[in-house]
Amino acid sequence: MQFPAPNVVLPHRDPFLFLTEVTGCVQGEWAEGYWQLTGSELFFSGHFPDRPTLPGVLLCESIAQLGAYLVLQDERFSGKLPLFGGIEKARFRKQVVPGERVDLRIEVRRLSARAGKASGIATVGGETACTADLVFVVVDS
Repeated sequence: MQFPAPNVVLPHRDPFLFLTEVTGCVQGEWAEGYWQLTGSELFFSGHFPDRPTLPGVLLCESIAQLGAYLVLQDERFSGKLPLFGGIEKARFRKQVVPGERVDLRIEVRRLSARAGKASGIATVGGETACTADLVFVVVDS
Protein backbone atom coordinates (compact mmCIF):
# COMPACT_ATOMS: atom_id res chain seq x y z
CA MET A 1 0.00 0.00 0.00
CA GLN A 2 1.23 3.49 -0.86
CA PHE A 3 0.98 6.22 1.79
CA PRO A 4 0.98 9.98 1.14
CA ALA A 5 4.42 11.59 1.35
CA PRO A 6 5.24 13.08 4.76
CA ASN A 7 5.45 16.61 3.34
CA VAL A 8 1.86 16.23 2.08
CA VAL A 9 0.49 15.26 5.51
CA LEU A 10 2.81 17.09 7.92
CA PRO A 11 3.34 20.84 8.24
CA HIS A 12 7.10 20.25 8.66
CA ARG A 13 9.48 21.29 5.89
CA ASP A 14 13.20 21.07 5.25
CA PRO A 15 15.41 21.51 7.13
CA PHE A 16 13.13 20.20 9.91
CA LEU A 17 11.38 17.30 8.21
CA PHE A 18 12.86 14.12 9.69
CA LEU A 19 10.63 11.53 8.06
CA THR A 20 11.51 10.31 4.56
CA GLU A 21 8.72 7.81 3.96
CA VAL A 22 5.84 6.09 5.74
CA THR A 23 5.86 2.37 4.99
CA GLY A 24 2.96 1.14 7.12
CA CYS A 25 0.04 2.65 8.99
CA VAL A 26 -3.11 1.46 10.74
CA GLN A 27 -5.18 4.52 11.68
CA GLY A 28 -5.35 5.06 15.41
CA GLU A 29 -3.01 2.15 16.17
CA TRP A 30 0.50 2.27 14.73
CA ALA A 31 2.74 3.57 11.96
CA GLU A 32 6.13 2.68 10.52
CA GLY A 33 8.48 4.65 8.36
CA TYR A 34 12.08 5.73 8.05
CA TRP A 35 14.40 8.71 7.90
CA GLN A 36 17.27 8.35 5.43
CA LEU A 37 20.20 10.44 6.59
CA THR A 38 22.27 11.75 3.70
CA GLY A 39 25.22 13.06 5.67
CA SER A 40 24.70 16.57 4.31
CA GLU A 41 22.39 17.58 7.18
CA LEU A 42 23.74 20.79 8.72
CA PHE A 43 23.69 19.57 12.32
CA PHE A 44 26.38 16.96 11.57
CA SER A 45 28.98 19.67 10.93
CA GLY A 46 28.69 20.91 14.51
CA HIS A 47 27.62 17.72 16.33
CA PHE A 48 30.49 16.74 16.36
CA PRO A 49 33.06 17.92 13.79
CA ASP A 50 35.44 15.01 14.40
CA ARG A 51 32.72 12.40 15.06
CA PRO A 52 29.41 13.30 13.37
CA THR A 53 26.54 11.99 15.50
CA LEU A 54 22.79 12.44 15.12
CA PRO A 55 21.56 14.36 18.20
CA GLY A 56 19.31 12.15 20.33
CA VAL A 57 16.67 14.82 20.56
CA LEU A 58 16.30 14.64 16.77
CA LEU A 59 15.69 10.90 17.03
CA CYS A 60 12.83 11.75 19.40
CA GLU A 61 11.61 14.38 16.93
CA SER A 62 11.62 11.89 14.05
CA ILE A 63 9.53 9.47 16.14
CA ALA A 64 7.19 12.35 17.00
CA GLN A 65 6.82 13.32 13.34
CA LEU A 66 5.78 9.77 12.53
CA GLY A 67 3.29 10.04 15.40
CA ALA A 68 1.95 13.32 14.02
CA TYR A 69 1.55 11.65 10.63
CA LEU A 70 -0.44 8.86 12.28
CA VAL A 71 -2.67 11.29 14.22
CA LEU A 72 -3.37 13.34 11.10
CA GLN A 73 -4.70 10.24 9.30
CA ASP A 74 -7.77 10.48 11.55
CA GLU A 75 -10.51 12.73 10.07
CA ARG A 76 -11.22 14.11 13.57
CA PHE A 77 -7.90 15.90 13.40
CA SER A 78 -8.26 17.44 9.94
CA GLY A 79 -6.97 21.02 10.09
CA LYS A 80 -5.33 20.38 13.48
CA LEU A 81 -1.72 20.42 14.61
CA PRO A 82 -0.26 17.76 16.94
CA LEU A 83 2.33 19.25 19.31
CA PHE A 84 4.70 17.75 21.86
CA GLY A 85 3.31 17.70 25.36
CA GLY A 86 6.24 15.75 26.78
CA ILE A 87 8.83 13.05 26.35
CA GLU A 88 9.04 10.30 28.92
CA LYS A 89 11.44 7.39 29.39
CA ALA A 90 13.69 8.40 26.50
CA ARG A 91 16.68 6.11 26.16
CA PHE A 92 19.51 6.31 23.66
CA ARG A 93 21.29 3.04 22.96
CA LYS A 94 23.21 3.43 19.70
CA GLN A 95 25.12 6.20 17.98
CA VAL A 96 23.55 7.16 14.63
CA VAL A 97 25.92 8.51 11.99
CA PRO A 98 25.68 10.16 8.56
CA GLY A 99 24.31 8.01 5.75
CA GLU A 100 22.39 5.59 7.97
CA ARG A 101 18.71 4.78 7.64
CA VAL A 102 16.71 5.23 10.82
CA ASP A 103 13.70 2.90 10.89
CA LEU A 104 10.83 4.22 12.99
CA ARG A 105 7.76 2.72 14.63
CA ILE A 106 5.14 4.32 16.85
CA GLU A 107 2.19 2.76 18.68
CA VAL A 108 -0.72 4.72 20.11
CA ARG A 109 -1.37 4.03 23.79
CA ARG A 110 -4.16 6.56 24.32
CA LEU A 111 -5.89 9.00 22.00
CA SER A 112 -8.67 11.47 22.81
CA ALA A 113 -10.06 14.46 20.94
CA ARG A 114 -7.41 16.74 22.46
CA ALA A 115 -4.38 14.68 23.46
CA GLY A 116 -2.69 11.33 23.41
CA LYS A 117 0.20 9.15 24.38
CA ALA A 118 2.33 6.90 22.19
CA SER A 119 5.45 4.76 22.41
CA GLY A 120 8.11 4.85 19.74
CA ILE A 121 11.31 3.19 18.71
CA ALA A 122 14.08 4.14 16.29
CA THR A 123 16.38 1.40 15.01
CA VAL A 124 19.40 1.27 12.72
CA GLY A 125 20.33 -2.00 11.08
CA GLY A 126 18.01 -3.85 13.43
CA GLU A 127 19.64 -2.37 16.55
CA THR A 128 17.69 -0.10 18.89
CA ALA A 129 18.97 3.46 18.75
CA CYS A 130 16.22 5.18 20.77
CA THR A 131 13.00 4.42 22.62
CA ALA A 132 10.64 7.02 24.05
CA ASP A 133 7.10 7.54 25.26
CA LEU A 134 5.58 10.70 23.82
CA VAL A 135 2.76 12.83 25.13
CA PHE A 136 1.08 15.14 22.64
CA VAL A 137 -1.72 17.64 22.40
CA VAL A 138 -3.76 18.48 19.33
CA VAL A 139 -4.52 22.16 18.69
CA ASP A 140 -6.12 24.21 15.93
CA SER A 141 -3.64 25.00 13.21
